[in-house]
Amino acid sequence: MSASPHPRLTEDEYLRIERAAEFKSEFYDGRMYAMSGGSSAHALIIPNLAAELRNALKQKPCTVYVTELRLRVVPRGSYTYPDVTVVCGPPAFADNQKDTLLNPTLIVEVLSPSTEAHDRGLKFAQYRQIESLQEYGLVSQSEPRVEIFRRQPSGDWLLSEFIGLDATCSFHSVDCRISLSEIYFQVVFDTLS
Repeated sequence: MSASPHPRLTEDEYLRIERAAEFKSEFYDGRMYAMSGGSSAHALIIPNLAAELRNALKQKPCTVYVTELRLRVVPRGSYTYPDVTVVCGPPAFADNQKDTLLNPTLIVEVLSPSTEAHDRGLKFAQYRQIESLQEYGLVSQSEPRVEIFRRQPSGDWLLSEFIGLDATCSFHSVDCRISLSEIYFQVVFDTLS
């Protein structure tokens, strides 16, 4: 005997459950997906990057958010919690709760072995539908490497890659540069012998 499939949730049902939940879940195609915990490298990289962005953007009309703020990815049906999100100009929220952002300028995800394919594939495909999004960054936690995809005037996305602790990555959408040595401050990489 097979188990009955769970019925799909509406966006309103997801938001009602999510706002009352103790743990965060993302939402796609009517289904909730619990977010898993991260590694120590993941837990270091996010605040390192967010702090560097905040310091670089203090004199600009930009706001840096970390994983606690939900993002509505497409006009309907998908919600995520990006690792780092930057909004330049006034933030736009889905409703008066002000817990679901609509207009990111820059999104950065720290790659994990379990999420890398999703972050590079379906999630990036969804993010590209957000009109305000100008850049999408992927930060490795296994080596000092940052990939930044930039929206071009044609609508195409151009990849720039920065490798090594001596490198400095450029976030054009927010007009700042950050050293990889700062992003990876206190991160210890596994070395193969």
